[in-house]
Amino acid sequence: MIDVKDFYDELLNNDIDFFTGVPDSLLKYFCAYIKDNVISEKNIVSANEGNAIGLACGYYLATKKIGLVYMQNSGIGNALNPIVSLADKLVYSIPMLLLIGWRGEPNVKDEPQHKKQGLITTQTLEILNIKYDILDETMSSDEMKSRIEKACIYMKENSEPYALVVKNNTFSEYKLKNNTISNFNMTREKAIEILISKIDKSSVVVSTTGMTSRELFELREKHGHNHSKDFLTVGSMGHASQIALGIALSKKEKEIYCIDGDGALLMHLGGLAIIGNQKLRNFRHILINNGAHDSVGGQDTVGFEVDTLAIAKACGYKKCYSCSSEADLLNLAEEIVDIEGPIFLEIKVKKGARKDLGRPTTTPIENKEMFMKFLES
Repeated sequence: MIDVKDFYDELLNNDIDFFTGVPDSLLKYFCAYIKDNVISEKNIVSANEGNAIGLACGYYLATKKIGLVYMQNSGIGNALNPIVSLADKLVYSIPMLLLIGWRGEPNVKDEPQHKKQGLITTQTLEILNIKYDILDETMSSDEMKSRIEKACIYMKENSEPYALVVKNNTFSEYKLKNNTISNFNMTREKAIEILISKIDKSSVVVSTTGMTSRELFELREKHGHNHSKDFLTVGSMGHASQIALGIALSKKEKEIYCIDGDGALLMHLGGLAIIGNQKLRNFRHILINNGAHDSVGGQDTVGFEVDTLAIAKACGYKKCYSCSSEADLLNLAEEIVDIEGPIFLEIKVKKGARKDLGRPTTTPIENKEMFMKFLES
């Protein structure tokens, strides 16, 4: 395994000291290390991967120094436009080091949302003419240093991006020391449990990616509910609200609940303006805000620093609420059932999840087919 301190030190030795991106579970120990050891203005957890490419470009333009952009391979899609229309050699020719976690690696067991992206990760880099190396757990410290040096020489000589693709278990474990702890007592799972206990049985639920959909699935199992009314957005981070909007526009006789997360909401914040301006009476947008990218290591978002209610109100949501206690949520969950939307409800919770939290036992195709049949009823 590669020691994260050795990896970081070698980046510094090659004059790379600016970091930005969206955290990934395969990179969580590296992300934890730089959070503990890099000043905040040189380690920016961006809203999405495309923003991170822009940040690295701006940093290079201002300093002539190469930045590092970290992401899960699913984030390549968000990064694609600024890579090809900004950083590419045919446009502004801006070098940066891409550190990409390889979820869904071929012949390695992973979740269904990662399968396609895993198959095409290196092919995508090749289509983009981005040179890359692969890092894995068998790599020695000297080999790692050689790969970084090779990447830096290439970027300086060619003035274009270079990628390091990181396999599972590549980095040695590092425990975050500077761990942000909120004052909230309610868990995300409890918040979801209260919500589903209050909404009408004919209502539709679209849940965001990560722990939220996993907890919703297990709560349905716990209470003996069927899963047909839930669409589990297992991938596509940041797009659950637009999936819910598409359903709400076509099924105006049904109440549509989108259970969103702060990292996902921030990733494509512009979606709120589209929802608000559609003025759908049947749309209820639930933000569960724990101020963290919980499913990939718990790294901070700016969720607690942003006034999401003011944003939602400015975007045209009819009613906006916030709560952080179970008692207040019980009252609000009942209240919003009878109020015309679009409604925005922020629920502030502590981060973390049960260690024994499972995953959906249905496939995405099974989920889709059950859900579409429910919508027809």
